[in-house]
Amino acid sequence: MRSLKSIRSKIVVFAILATLVPSLGLGLMSFRHNQGVIDEKVTHELRSLASYARREFDLWIQERVHDVRSLSTSTVVIDGLDAVARRQATDSIGPGSGTPEEIPGLALYLRSVHTRLTPLLELTVVDTSGRIAASSTSAPAPVHLPDVWPQSAITEGVMLEPPRWEAARAAPTLTIAVPVLSIDNEILGALVAVLDLSAVQAQLKGAAELPPGEVILLDAQGRPLVGTPPTTSHAIPLQAEVLQRLHAQPGLPFAFQSFDQRVVLGVADLSHERSVTVLAQKDRAEVYAAWRVLRNQTLMLIGGLSLLVGLLAYQIGRSIVTPLQRLIVAAERIAGGDLAMQLPAARDDEIGRLTRVFNQMTDSLRRGRAEIEAASQTLQQQNQQLERLSVTDSLTGLYNRRKLDEILTDQIARYQRNRRAFSVLMLDIDHFKALNDSHGHLLGDEVLVQVADILAQAIRNVDYAARYGGEEFVIVLVDTSSQAALDTAERIRAKVADASYGAIEQRITVTVSVGVTECREDDATADAVIARADQALYQAKDAGRNRVHPRYARATTRRGRHEPAPACPAALHRARLPCAPDAHAGCNRCARAAQREPETARPPHRARPVRPCGGRPPCR
Repeated sequence: MRSLKSIRSKIVVFAILATLVPSLGLGLMSFRHNQGVIDEKVTHELRSLASYARREFDLWIQERVHDVRSLSTSTVVIDGLDAVARRQATDSIGPGSGTPEEIPGLALYLRSVHTRLTPLLELTVVDTSGRIAASSTSAPAPVHLPDVWPQSAITEGVMLEPPRWEAARAAPTLTIAVPVLSIDNEILGALVAVLDLSAVQAQLKGAAELPPGEVILLDAQGRPLVGTPPTTSHAIPLQAEVLQRLHAQPGLPFAFQSFDQRVVLGVADLSHERSVTVLAQKDRAEVYAAWRVLRNQTLMLIGGLSLLVGLLAYQIGRSIVTPLQRLIVAAERIAGGDLAMQLPAARDDEIGRLTRVFNQMTDSLRRGRAEIEAASQTLQQQNQQLERLSVTDSLTGLYNRRKLDEILTDQIARYQRNRRAFSVLMLDIDHFKALNDSHGHLLGDEVLVQVADILAQAIRNVDYAARYGGEEFVIVLVDTSSQAALDTAERIRAKVADASYGAIEQRITVTVSVGVTECREDDATADAVIARADQALYQAKDAGRNRVHPRYARATTRRGRHEPAPACPAALHRARLPCAPDAHAGCNRCARAAQREPETARPPHRARPVRPCGGRPPCR
């Protein structure tokens, strides 16, 4: 439906619909009328064909019955049966005990007649009890005569077996019997004839030539016996539903699947006396072939007209839409930011007036955008400054505490994902309060700024430095172990101690104490890491300040007293600084001094004895 949004498409669709709707309506009415005419014509032709074929079949049967009845009145047949009757009376011959050889003259007569009458497959003379007196064949079929002969049997004969396909003879057959009368009009027996229904095919072909079509004779089960198309013993009978409908609606055509899997239109005419259904049918594709040709031609004509009308409508729509399309393109360019777009307003119609108004709107937008860009640039600068102030300390330029919490939370989550360790340094300027009291807060601020510059220059680009509060700073070293963090902390401590602060006439030096810790698996929040670094910082202050102190895991002695784990970092020895309490016990340098002076050996750096903590962690 998106294509119908344009004016051009709507004009084209309207024109095509205005052509198609009347054309298709008239064409549909014409097709329905032609189909009705064809149906009436086919119905009339099939009824005529079926009725004519049934009459021809009945006439053929009557002619064959007349021939058999003529033979039954011959002297040879009457005398032969009369002789059989006399023998039965004199010799008391039982029923069915005689043979055809008993009357050789009668058998010879039947054979001679059989050769002259081609539709006859077999002629048999039987007595009143059904015993065969003579036959034209050597193996005649058994005969069962009716117990009571109808009144019409003398003229019309009696059908002993309905029409059927006989596999032994490979032909459709019909068995009829005509009574043989004596001179006294007494029934001496019967002349039984087996007729070959294939001979009726010539009459059916003659009937099919009147209206073109096919005629087929069906037995009671719907099996084809004979017809204008060739039939065989392997022919599939009609479906039971189709046969029932043919019998229920004689004379009414309907479509069904024929024996050869074609779809045909068929009409049935019943011959109840002969138990035969006469089926007249036509191929449905041939019946409606002309109608399909007319339909295709009509559709092609309608399609051509629709195409022609569509082209004309397209040209009309194009003449209307093209000027509007220019305005649409210009509006899209303006929407994309090209406000320098200008359209020529040469026309003096509605489109021209719309173009001039469009150019005026473009000028207004151009002036408005210049004002907005100026205001946006100012606002962007202010936003950048606000963003920078929200995450940095205004005095030192380092990250503030809020940003530090975000950094530590992100590093803890990163460590829990891929186990990439990080370390945290917490620094505190020693005796900063005394510095402020003796030299003033301005110098104190200058010291904070200069120390912050030293921290920013001493770390990598991937690391973070933040002012934690007052004279305390925190450094986050990414992908750094505790040993590397100690080296970095010692380097920072040395740089701060070596630097001088204040004016030339009032130069001072300051030192820092540094607490170092590394992330652990049980660290869940930033506060846990900060607390551990803060403990290390206070241990550094308790140890004399101006030093680096790590925070290790605590150990418990046998007396229940908490003591720091042995540690004597090489960085502390390089700086000639005191180590943690009892740390010299595991120090190689202290061991060498003890070997030189066993009696008075002391560590080459200051060490304090371990004081009991009373079981109150953390141990300082």
